[in-house]
Amino acid sequence: MGITVGFDLDMTLIDPRPGMSAVMYALGAERGVELDGDHFAANLGPPLQHVLRDSGAPEHRIDELVDRFREMYPEIVVPQTVALPGAAEALKAVRAAGGRTLVVTGKFGRNAWLHVKALGFEVDELVGELWSIEKAAALTEHGAVAYVGDHVGDMRGALTAGIPGIAVVSGPCSRTELAEAGADVVFDTLDEFPAWFSSFAASLTH
Repeated sequence: MGITVGFDLDMTLIDPRPGMSAVMYALGAERGVELDGDHFAANLGPPLQHVLRDSGAPEHRIDELVDRFREMYPEIVVPQTVALPGAAEALKAVRAAGGRTLVVTGKFGRNAWLHVKALGFEVDELVGELWSIEKAAALTEHGAVAYVGDHVGDMRGALTAGIPGIAVVSGPCSRTELAEAGADVVFDTLDEFPAWFSSFAASLTH
């Protein structure tokens, strides 16, 4: 078949919330900046720079805080992260049909790959540090025919790329928000993905 399906990472394939909260609090304590780790973990999606800026971190310290966050990340976040229901099976469904799996995430690429390896996910390509409509460039470049995500930003990325946005309500956005952002279908969990993909893939061959 040779088709490529794109997937978001945080709260689509993985649940990194405990580690995300912990690393943000640790970063704030180490660098003397007041950061709300719980709020950060409950609203994953936007780039770290945006989150730090919105939290009141001084502009001249943003780059320093981002660099240190990325350094602390592997030891704090990766060990505490689990796969979301149906994530591994969704990736396997694409690969079993002869397709390719592409992860497009706002996360720093090197740390994103650590999650993929730690959880044994079947991922062919990964592109990091892209958010919302920016994701369209990677989806187009790699020939993705659909994009799966949990955030309205993911749906905007799919819409911009001109491909179906497949939403899952495991993240911070509601079913209504995802639908209004252009989702073609909204799942409760990725357990629903393989059956949908079977029909979708068959429709591409007709």
